[in-house]
Amino acid sequence: MVILQQEPLLVTYDTMDDDDAKLGVGLGCNGIIHILIEPINDRQTNPITLLKAAIASNGYSILVTVFNIHDRKASQPGSCLCLVNGNSIHNGLDDLAYRTELLEDAINALNTQRSAITTYESFTAFVECVKPLISLVILGAGNDAIPLTRISAILGWNTTVIDGRPNYANSERFPSPNKPVVAKPEKILDNIKINKWTAFVLMTHNYNYEIAFLQEILPLHPSYIGVLGPKNKLERMLDELESNGTTITERNLHTIYGPVGLDIGSETSEEIALSIAAEIKAVFSERNGHFLKYKNNVIHSA
Repeated sequence: MVILQQEPLLVTYDTMDDDDAKLGVGLGCNGIIHILIEPINDRQTNPITLLKAAIASNGYSILVTVFNIHDRKASQPGSCLCLVNGNSIHNGLDDLAYRTELLEDAINALNTQRSAITTYESFTAFVECVKPLISLVILGAGNDAIPLTRISAILGWNTTVIDGRPNYANSERFPSPNKPVVAKPEKILDNIKINKWTAFVLMTHNYNYEIAFLQEILPLHPSYIGVLGPKNKLERMLDELESNGTTITERNLHTIYGPVGLDIGSETSEEIALSIAAEIKAVFSERNGHFLKYKNNVIHSA
């Protein structure tokens, strides 16, 4: 219907009934779901345009979706605004009588970095704050780095593999969107952009390479540095750096994770990659990685 009419449509599914077989999709969520279906016209700004802009952002962005939850047959404005990198991208926003208030609410959500649900007469707006993508920089192009790049790709992270060995760091071994980088430790920072959403994982199995890189990166205070290997290896590296004049601050120690990964009993390269990815996600989400069954409050805050 949406394709034929080229108009957004809000559809409501009620799965409160234990027997949702009549719905035919087996959602089993025991709740009421409102799904907004929007047509895509590639000749003009559309929801995909807004999504692409949010994904490409280097910082927080705002996506605004407007719908009428009380009248399914009423006009459904849909995805109408994206605030990104100080600019706004519109999709039908000028047609809304409450566009000024909506824009103000979007700016406020961007400043507070919190999503919100607001109402304007009979319309509801989901003002969604979208976090930047995690950028994962893997030092080391060995076989154990391959499963980590695959998990990172599934998660949608922006991943870069760096190694000093051209026969390891190549597109045949790492066919990801970002071409592997061959670089010496002192040249690595010339090939990447760092922000607070950048995570580094050191897994070269080359002590001298990693300690040289740590000397370059520690003064920049990245949010996450994971070091593969036993704890005494990391302690030795930090002691050696301090003896050579590098200042190791409490802030540095707080953001260095070694041995890297959550304790899930990992043995294989794939399992280790899973534990590393889970730890990175937990750190950037400011969570502790505990069992959800022991959580006393709700999983997702309102």
